[in-house]
Amino acid sequence: MQQTHRPADRPLAGIGIRVVATLLLTSMFAFAKLAQGYGVNIVELVFFRQFIAILPVLLLVLAGPGLASLRTSRPWMHASRTAVGTTGMVLNFLTVSLLPLAETQALWFTTPLFATILSAMVLHEAVGRHRWSAVALGFVGVLIVVQPQSGHLPIIGAVTGLTSALLTGFVTILLRQLGRTEPALTTVFWFFTMSSLPLAFVMPWFVQSHPPVVWVLLIGMGIVGGLGQVALTLSLRYAPVSALAPVDYASLIWSTLFGVLLFAEIPTVWTWVGAPIIIASGLYIVWREHRLRLANTLAASAAEA
Repeated sequence: MQQTHRPADRPLAGIGIRVVATLLLTSMFAFAKLAQGYGVNIVELVFFRQFIAILPVLLLVLAGPGLASLRTSRPWMHASRTAVGTTGMVLNFLTVSLLPLAETQALWFTTPLFATILSAMVLHEAVGRHRWSAVALGFVGVLIVVQPQSGHLPIIGAVTGLTSALLTGFVTILLRQLGRTEPALTTVFWFFTMSSLPLAFVMPWFVQSHPPVVWVLLIGMGIVGGLGQVALTLSLRYAPVSALAPVDYASLIWSTLFGVLLFAEIPTVWTWVGAPIIIASGLYIVWREHRLRLANTLAASAAEA
């Protein structure tokens, strides 16, 4: 009988899609930073990013599981994820306006560190000395990047960047809980939709008239942001998180390139020293969690045998 292969058996496809996702999402923030240069405010940025992104996600739902898959029995959990995620996005765009793209991205790499802390505090998961050591090392990398005593980066930008990473870490915890019952596309759709509705009500007080180039930037930001979210979701169908996590750090390459080419931002030497430390600590946490999950699975299989 011919053997069939599941999408998860194609890690190279998953990695390739993930690379595209990092490029799309970094492009989204480059579009946002360019739009901010024309005076676009944060509310406009978040609304257009969320509202326009609904279309590619909806098309993927229609092409795949269908509209019936969007039914949910956990609306309040989706609302909580939306509230935290939208607040984090506001801080993301604020950070982009305050810091160079490469330094911003380096600070966002602390998300696995915060997720580890929150998993211990909120989910009461056991976190051993190995992962706590990685968390401590990662924040040493943050201090190297920020250099608080030198003043080369605005402290408010560093604070908003780290706070947005903290909220993204909290979103990771919420997604773990939602993922027990909700398909990934369902969660993404409700995030975009639930955040767009309240933003639409306040937009009349914030929307401005803009030249055509700004509307191109805003529409482009929403489209690449939505496609990036879809690519993130699709990548998980082909490869496990442990294989994809290292790929996410390609965003530092894209943010550095965009920063240099579009904004004449040259990363400091401290960014090149501190960012690898943050990246290494995050990768170690992912590797350690993968090893522990594998060990637990093998132990459970042995107990059932």
